[in-house]
Amino acid sequence: EHAVDDGHNHANNIPTKTSLDSILKANVAPIEHTDKFAEMVIQDYDGRMKPIHTYASEMLRKLSKHDTYEGLNATQVFLSIQESPLLWYNIPIIYLTPRKADSIRSIIGVDKDQKYVSLLDFFTDDGRNKLGPYIEEAFKAQVPNGFQKEVKNTYGRLTLLSDAIEGRNIRIFPLPDDENYKWISSFDFKQGDYDEILKDESYKAFVKNGFSFYLMTLNNAKQSGDFENADKLLGDFKKTQQKYGSEVMLSDDKIKAEILYNKYDVFKKLFSWYLYAATLLFIFIIVHIFDYKSKWLKIVIKILVGVILLLFALHTGGLIWRWYLSGHAPWSDAYESLIYVAWSVSLFGLLLGRKSNLTIAASAFVSAIILMVSHWSWMDPAIANLQPVLQGYWLKIHVSVIVASYGPFAIGMILGAIALLLMILTNKENKERININIKEITIINEMALTVGLVMLTIGNFLGGMWANESWGRYWGWDPKETWALISI
Repeated sequence: EHAVDDGHNHANNIPTKTSLDSILKANVAPIEHTDKFAEMVIQDYDGRMKPIHTYASEMLRKLSKHDTYEGLNATQVFLSIQESPLLWYNIPIIYLTPRKADSIRSIIGVDKDQKYVSLLDFFTDDGRNKLGPYIEEAFKAQVPNGFQKEVKNTYGRLTLLSDAIEGRNIRIFPLPDDENYKWISSFDFKQGDYDEILKDESYKAFVKNGFSFYLMTLNNAKQSGDFENADKLLGDFKKTQQKYGSEVMLSDDKIKAEILYNKYDVFKKLFSWYLYAATLLFIFIIVHIFDYKSKWLKIVIKILVGVILLLFALHTGGLIWRWYLSGHAPWSDAYESLIYVAWSVSLFGLLLGRKSNLTIAASAFVSAIILMVSHWSWMDPAIANLQPVLQGYWLKIHVSVIVASYGPFAIGMILGAIALLLMILTNKENKERININIKEITIINEMALTVGLVMLTIGNFLGGMWANESWGRYWGWDPKETWALISI
């Protein structure tokens, strides 16, 4: 018999989010064990080898636009999906864009102000996807409209969650002697024809039932409090991966390095640190212009410049760290290009501003803004395999030069804006001091633009050489090449 306040929605017998979350938290695996589970290597759909910690973080971020769910970390969420798949049909974790996805909300029958929905919300009682006809139209459209783009994005989240619920993405079992180094899941084994490929009967049985047995063992461990057998099974998974997938298996050092990279999330933190340091430095420099005899102001300015130098060193270390994890130069996609441009701005700001604190403050501020944009919801910070066209040494040469040229141009832009601001602040008392600063940043501005132009020109010539090597012609007058020439 039900009470009014028992946590259930009696109108349609669908449990409330509160009751679902309480069930979830009561059954979640302890963090001591999930930390070990997080180190297990998995192969994603693009073929990249990564710790489950990385895969779970990327999955949760794509599903919900957050790094945690109700205080649970991404690995706990991912493991819970494997343990309690039916529960996750009901949990509202799928993000719908405010306003843009209102049409989708109307189709699936949820309130316009509902930001998160469950997988079950997308299906009728007889199992049909409510978005079915719209998904087909969206993928057929050569130039999708706004609604169709939202449908495609939402369908991507649906597929991601349903694959996790069904166990499709637990690709932890290497195929021995496969020329593409393919790994499969237990789901893949049951759906595909792998009997002839997997000749070792014991390994075949392990691929078929190993992960299910691990989940059963884990459930028993949560009841008894003894996780020795569950931990041992994780070790067995690792041994089979090293035995049958040694060609692409990650080293322990690389696994730990990637998990640390995920946890510290250096570039996301750098945005606010750069912004605070640059804003404070700019304020104190302006005050110092009016009170140029103050000794304590000079000390504070030197300390803040030192802080920006430390942040730049951290930024450099973050790029090297990402390079080590990805195996390629960290400027291969939109996200990496932005964090690299931000680094370029800081580098040239420090080089050109050795005797101009205003330039250092300005460059740090621009770096902060670029890093902020790189972490907006439509940017994907995931480390990915290189696209075929980018494989080779030209990524390190052409792309590095031409993308780095944006740094000096950005410095020129911000210094021009600061010069205009200083002109506005000019009066009879400070005219002489401000004019010195304006002349100083004007000279640096010209130097920055010159450096940027030289780098952009060299980069374009290198691009022509790359085009000739790839396509047999130096120049094709396509839009990208044309506008690159116009920029020069």
